[in-house]
Amino acid sequence: MTSAEATVLAYWQSCEARDWETFGGLLADDAVYHLPQTRERIIGRAALVRFNREYPDGWHLTVTRVIGAGRHAASLVSCAHEGAQLTATTFFDLDEAGLVREVTEFWPEPYEPPAGREHLAQRY
Repeated sequence: MTSAEATVLAYWQSCEARDWETFGGLLADDAVYHLPQTRERIIGRAALVRFNREYPDGWHLTVTRVIGAGRHAASLVSCAHEGAQLTATTFFDLDEAGLVREVTEFWPEPYEPPAGREHLAQRY
């Protein structure tokens, strides 16, 4: 069995390459992809491959960090799209065979912090 970190790196590499055959090969048949912010759920390998294949093009991913333990992993990726730089935090659960069984992904929107804590934090 491949490590969870290696599986997640291959997942992101195949996304960036738009190599949907390799991407699909990393997914369990009953894979589930959760997008809590939009309250969407994509169920099944074929649907998840199609969701990614049909997503509007023009984006590029850079993996910042992947950590894992056993059959679980988390990643931080940066996505460049139309001049914007977005960051996603993604949690992965793998099945007994080491295939991606469940993905939960968060794409937080940047926002201005509330006033009154400038003395405590540096802006970057």
